Amino acid sequence: MIRLFNHYVPRQALLEVLLDSLLLCIAVLVLLVIQVGASPGLVPQAGTHMLSLAAGVMVIGTASGMYQRSGQLTLAQSVGRAALMLVLALPLTYLVVQFVPVDLLDRMPLQWAALGGVLAVVVRRVYLTQSGTRLATRSRVLIFGAGAAANEVAKTLEQADRNIEIVGFYASPNETSAAVPIARLLSSSRSLIETAEQLGTDEIVVALTERRAGSMPLRQLLDCKLRGIKVCDLSTHFEKHLGQIRVDYVNAGWLIFSDGFNQGALRSIVKRFCDLLFSLILIAIFAPVMLLTALLIKLDSRGPIFYKQERVGQHGSTFMVAKFRSMRTDAEKDGTPRWASAHDDRITRVGRIIRRVRIDEFPQLFNVLRGEMSLVGPRPERPFFVEQLTEQIPYFAVRHSVKPGVTGWAQVRYAYGATVEDAQNKLQYGLYYVKNNSLFLDLLVLFETIGVVLTGKGAR
Repeated sequence: MIRLFNHYVPRQALLEVLLDSLLLCIAVLVLLVIQVGASPGLVPQAGTHMLSLAAGVMVIGTASGMYQRSGQLTLAQSVGRAALMLVLALPLTYLVVQFVPVDLLDRMPLQWAALGGVLAVVVRRVYLTQSGTRLATRSRVLIFGAGAAANEVAKTLEQADRNIEIVGFYASPNETSAAVPIARLLSSSRSLIETAEQLGTDEIVVALTERRAGSMPLRQLLDCKLRGIKVCDLSTHFEKHLGQIRVDYVNAGWLIFSDGFNQGALRSIVKRFCDLLFSLILIAIFAPVMLLTALLIKLDSRGPIFYKQERVGQHGSTFMVAKFRSMRTDAEKDGTPRWASAHDDRITRVGRIIRRVRIDEFPQLFNVLRGEMSLVGPRPERPFFVEQLTEQIPYFAVRHSVKPGVTGWAQVRYAYGATVEDAQNKLQYGLYYVKNNSLFLDLLVLFETIGVVLTGKGAR
């Protein structure tokens, strides 16, 4: 894992982005040379534009989910995402080619070369998602612990990164029973440092839920670190590999003394400026869509076009959120708030469509303009649910230290939640965002939101 602006990025994903960018640039230049021959001004004149195209294609690839971290995609998913990537990349390719100086060469060969480069990248993406290709140098991880926490760590590692190899589990002296496969338990006849070095371990994850006296060989763990072996605790492991802070394994001390939770004045000013700028741009772009949506809602069912509902914002203050109405006006006629469920019969015909592609969220852009929300942040909840969840879930109130968002890290990482358990799972992503929030993470969330909107992932 590489940490960029407080956010953990898989080294493999970063390497693949760089390789794809290089492939696109090389493919374009080679195809150009084949079509028009070598020219002294070819690389400097066309090269800068191709770098811009490569950057745009990488953003599109991220938004369409071609670089997603979660396991392998099926062939149908890969082809579908590749088609989406092409649909978005082709107009960008045409636009970039128009800015190339006319005196360089005829634009038609350049257009074909650029299309060929983009196609090469998309084909490579599909191949890599299906081939199961692993990096030559795999990271070897030893898990210190043999209980339920250790088993959970192993599952997350194997699902999150196929280039990680778990060399085994080294049981703590205080663990009397094992929740991991016995065949993967390492012998305790050798010390931890000897075992780690013999197995060529790159990292040790300390996966203990109880840390009673004698459970952790602190001196041996320090020796491992001094000899170049990375050592991380349970909470840091989930933060690095899953982009979440697990409330069942974290404690207040870790939250207080670890890095993050930076809410400086400069950060707030810049974020507010970006919120205003991009909200105005999005409102201008999607104004026709919002007008059409308003008309369809009015024709489809009785009732207002918009609905307003009280939500909890930053520092526990409340505000009225605005959305396009997607449910019947009698959705909560008994007066009891409840979450939307799958195939909810309260949702109207138009409502089901606009919820799937997130159009119902567009009016929240005006909440952003008023300063009540941000473009990116935790999802704002109703006071009824906030009171309930604060009592049942540790650290739930921490999410209110930042402004709620139209979209967020939890929204793009976890499907719509309709239970307390779902709320806890989403909170774990929300805590990660609050702890590691940065403009870089905001941009990443916005890119992934595009993919969520286009695929309808997680909608209800």
